[in-house]
Amino acid sequence: MTSIPLFIIACVLLIILPGPDTAIVTKNTVVGGRKGGMKTMLGSCVGLSIHTIAAVAGLSAIIVKSALAFTVLKYVGAAYLCYLGVRTLMNMRAKKTDIDEELLVEAKGSSYLKQGFITNVTNPKVAVFFLTFLPQFLAPGADAFWSFLVMGIIYTVLTFAWFFFYVVLLDKVRNFMKRPSTQASIEAITGVVLIGFGIKLAFEKA
Repeated sequence: MTSIPLFIIACVLLIILPGPDTAIVTKNTVVGGRKGGMKTMLGSCVGLSIHTIAAVAGLSAIIVKSALAFTVLKYVGAAYLCYLGVRTLMNMRAKKTDIDEELLVEAKGSSYLKQGFITNVTNPKVAVFFLTFLPQFLAPGADAFWSFLVMGIIYTVLTFAWFFFYVVLLDKVRNFMKRPSTQASIEAITGVVLIGFGIKLAFEKA
């Protein structure tokens, strides 16, 4: 790597930009508390690990260069984001007691993890990012395999750290955010944002 500090700064700036991962982590933290947010975050990080392995193995290059592979993956991701957005809007009508909500959190633990994972791993823009961003920090003559692996791990760890802080912060103000009017507004905004990201992803060009 040419400059680790510069790479870390660039990663942090990119990570804090709102995207589908942030939207789904926000929704699941508001609904499922810290546990829901953490499980979603872990799912996203597992997805990043898959993208790292794919970049190292050269699979991301195939996705980027193959119009068919890129198109299939982006439509799967777009459909899933729209599905989550629509379901979020529909869930606004459902009213649950505190006990029911706690049971729902326990029952949907694996669902939170799955949502974070699928949202991240089906986003072809992440694959494109890895193959366009990481090479810029590759030192001349360096081993691409180990350099990409290290950079991918650093990016994943930084993502984990940022979302950990983000989830804890959201959980701290969750009592305010759980007010019926506040939660309805948050779910409405999140649902629309997820659908928006899905539509945007569907129109992405290879």
